[in-house]
Amino acid sequence: MAKIIVVTSGKGGVGKTTSAAAVATGLALRGQKTVVIDFDVGLRNLDLVMGCERRVVYDLVNVIQGEAGLNQALIRDKRIDNLHIMPASQTRDKDALTLEGVEQVLETLNKDFDYIICDSPAGIERGAQLAMYFADEAIVVTNPEVSSVRDSDRILGLLSSKTRRAERGEDPIKEHLLITRYNPNRVDRGDMLNLEDIREILAINLVGLIPESEAVLRASNQGVPVTHDDSSDAGQAYADTVSRLLGEDVPLRFHEYQKKSLLSRMFGGGRR
Repeated sequence: MAKIIVVTSGKGGVGKTTSAAAVATGLALRGQKTVVIDFDVGLRNLDLVMGCERRVVYDLVNVIQGEAGLNQALIRDKRIDNLHIMPASQTRDKDALTLEGVEQVLETLNKDFDYIICDSPAGIERGAQLAMYFADEAIVVTNPEVSSVRDSDRILGLLSSKTRRAERGEDPIKEHLLITRYNPNRVDRGDMLNLEDIREILAINLVGLIPESEAVLRASNQGVPVTHDDSSDAGQAYADTVSRLLGEDVPLRFHEYQKKSLLSRMFGGGRR
């Protein structure tokens, strides 16, 4: 049976789709047969981040409404054979997603995949609730700023009350905190919340900390998930995140400010 993981956030623009793509890619690189589904109907971006936008013919709504088969809509990743993408529709309304339709898609995928990653829209509207409803685990993505952390707290409330597990009284969704765009230098100056403050406010397991990095923007623009860039700090941080999701004990990196050496300042070295 597949493990269903929703990647969600209360606030938009925190790096949720980037994280969904990076985690799905990381799992596939570790030998897990993985599919990542875009639930952001009307505003799809996952296909761009995954570099398959020109290969989209059918989408999740087409499958739910019986206009295409599941295999017609699934796109195999060009770099990793055991990674697939299910794009969202750009032209339909979010009401085109139905609980029954999403359940049927997930049940079918469940037979063939180890992990199903659901890339949720930000916020609490219908698409976001459907993305989390069937989840076994949740990755809550937040930035180190007050508004982002506060909105993430709202999402935690929904995860504990508005899901199938909650309705059935089953074990709760396993919640993971993923902090993105963390800059230790700015934290030291007091411009960002520090790691301890965020963990204290949200009180859930920290699965990853992704440093602010040019590599993320570069990867998104190239349509290559940053996990492939294992020479960058962000790529390494996402790889660490995947290892923790798989149950491995991996030390936390990139949370302390590292002063550049004289040679680094002279020759432009340092983290990418």
